[in-house]
Amino acid sequence: MPDNDDDRGDYDLSENREALGAPTDVAVALHAGSALFNEGFVLAAHDPWEAAWLPLDANGAVDAGEYGDDERLLHGLIATAAATHHATDRNWAGAVGCAENAVDYLTPIEPQYRGLALDPVREWCRRLAADPETVERRGRPDIRIDERVVGFADLDLAATTVAAPVVAETVTSGEKGVVSAAADLAREEYGTGRSTIAELLFSFLQHPDSRPQIAARLADRVERAERKRRDVDDLFE
Repeated sequence: MPDNDDDRGDYDLSENREALGAPTDVAVALHAGSALFNEGFVLAAHDPWEAAWLPLDANGAVDAGEYGDDERLLHGLIATAAATHHATDRNWAGAVGCAENAVDYLTPIEPQYRGLALDPVREWCRRLAADPETVERRGRPDIRIDERVVGFADLDLAATTVAAPVVAETVTSGEKGVVSAAADLAREEYGTGRSTIAELLFSFLQHPDSRPQIAARLADRVERAERKRRDVDDLFE
């Protein structure tokens, strides 16, 4: 989601439909995005939330005013990430506009929706809307799901395969392709007992100081898998 520095802090999500690829399950997106937010990848947290949100709006439900709670929740969290990012960058007008949008989307939802504690998120956005400089005095809150502050160590394989490429893109764009390919392989191998790539992805998220070395090992695994596929293809040519 590109930054938008206008006075209202608006943002256009529709332009990203094609770029995001396959939709993400809502529960998976909530955990992946919450972990990214809590681990300090605040703006990047919108990526999994947006990937799950866009299909809900695919038929113009937003324009028609036909909001489901999943759509409201995801849209509100996306706005929360944008508001927090703008406030951190001292873009006060953008922070206020996005925070007001977040409050509008999140207010009608019950306090514990899909296990996510919404009251602290709503209160944070209300504070940002009233006084965006609060980010410099109090810092951002953590997002809790099932009464737990979600971090990378709490993610299952599905959420890890969503969060890891986002971290790779944020830390160094050169690793995103490798980590995305590794995530695809981990999904393919799920349930087969071949867990090396999955374990490397968990480590990639949970051990930031070792990410370059882990990315290199993932690149090696991806290359091996691609070589095997080429060899198989050659057999049938």
